[in-house]
Amino acid sequence: MMQSFKSLRPSSIAPRLIPSLISKRNKFTSRLRSPIQAGQPLHETRPNLLKPGELTPGITALEYFQRRHDLMGRLPLNSCLILQSNQVKYASGAVFYPFQQDNDFYYLTGWNEPDSIMILERTRKDETIFHMITPPKDAFAEQWEGFRTGEKGVKDIFNADGSCSNSIAEWPSYLEKILKRNDTVYFDKQMIKNSSHNPAHHKQICTVLQINNKLDRLKTDAREIIAEMRKIKSDAELRVMRRAGQISGRSYNQAFGRRFRNERTLHSFLEYKFVSGGCDKSAYIPVVASGSNSLCIHYTSNNDVMYDDEMVLVDASGALGGYCSDISRTWPVNGEFTEPQKDLYSAVLNVQRKCIQLCKASNNYSLQDIHNKSMEYMKEELLNLGIPNAGNWEVDKLYPHYIGHNLGLDVHDVPQVSRFEPLKPGQVITIEPGLYIPNDTQFPDYFRNVGIRIEDDIAIHENSFTNLTIEAVKELPDLESVMTGGSMTKMDEDVISPLDL
Repeated sequence: MMQSFKSLRPSSIAPRLIPSLISKRNKFTSRLRSPIQAGQPLHETRPNLLKPGELTPGITALEYFQRRHDLMGRLPLNSCLILQSNQVKYASGAVFYPFQQDNDFYYLTGWNEPDSIMILERTRKDETIFHMITPPKDAFAEQWEGFRTGEKGVKDIFNADGSCSNSIAEWPSYLEKILKRNDTVYFDKQMIKNSSHNPAHHKQICTVLQINNKLDRLKTDAREIIAEMRKIKSDAELRVMRRAGQISGRSYNQAFGRRFRNERTLHSFLEYKFVSGGCDKSAYIPVVASGSNSLCIHYTSNNDVMYDDEMVLVDASGALGGYCSDISRTWPVNGEFTEPQKDLYSAVLNVQRKCIQLCKASNNYSLQDIHNKSMEYMKEELLNLGIPNAGNWEVDKLYPHYIGHNLGLDVHDVPQVSRFEPLKPGQVITIEPGLYIPNDTQFPDYFRNVGIRIEDDIAIHENSFTNLTIEAVKELPDLESVMTGGSMTKMDEDVISPLDL
């Protein structure tokens, strides 16, 4: 039985200290933390981040169990699936990047530690057995790198049925026993052609498979099956994504009412707002592109000076509990649209509005269908702007990217899923038309060197949709009001419990 963090008081561990000494000690000692040692936050250690029963923010252990059960229900009886976690990656020497878990691994386990292996079995009796091979508890390593959950913890906390250390002396024989009792094995032996980027145990797994005559008879399509599952978001996932979108959208509104002289300052301001508002981090490297820098779709230098007569295109958003939001907005640096800027902005906004209205499952549109419609709408807007020769080729040149993508644990989520399949309830996509006018004499000079993109995250329902990022204002009267008078919606900072809506 895990001891609640609330029961751990200084008085409970030092009952014999005289009151004066207790008073003196309390002035200089730090608050005691829960003795539960795990490699990631738990409700018992971070009750501000996770509610009882949750393994990750907003997602319960029961939901992770159901995902594993649903996945194995799609595989044949007497089969097993092997999936590896990511490794810690290093920039230089001992300088490491923030750890990013393999998202399929995270989706099925909630586990956020490196150098691990998940094995799922579907037995002849149609039971799902969950195994984890994990880094062992190691006091020396944990003093330097932080706690590990270990083999016992992965059973007690993450509900693994079996566990083993990832020591090379132990786990191959553990895996071998599982392989011998299963007819079909799912494992992506060619997941990354450059073996230097494969997870730590990839080569050893292949060796064990070969020894057991499984290597040449592998099934490798499990990730496609997982992608189909991840494509449709549960109610819990949608709540987390809605919260990430709300925090991120309100952060934009705070930025609209301020004046920035440097791209890097606006970049830093938004990232601060995302995190102080409750997100874990930015979902991706922000794009903060002023003036002609906005003609580069993924400009991330973010180090130029911003001038009053220019617009700034920002593509930035926060992530919460592993789930991403994705927002783009464009506005004048000095807070006042010129008429040509307003005309271009309105053209892109009109296209986005029309495309969002198509985002209902009952319309039977695919993402490709919506993209095709966006090209038609953009052509109409270009003609209305007086852009010459606004045929399909010209639209491709001025609007060179796709209308959107799936969104979830990845920013460009589940790329295995076809763009040509009709959208389904529970799917989340971005709608992000853009217009990029180069410095070319065939275009009016007052339109040149301007890039505009407007992007929101849309959850699909049968006969409606939900804009998950609706807080970020974009309608001209609203945007002009916020730029002039600041945001009227108070945004909390230094948020303790981001999912307490």
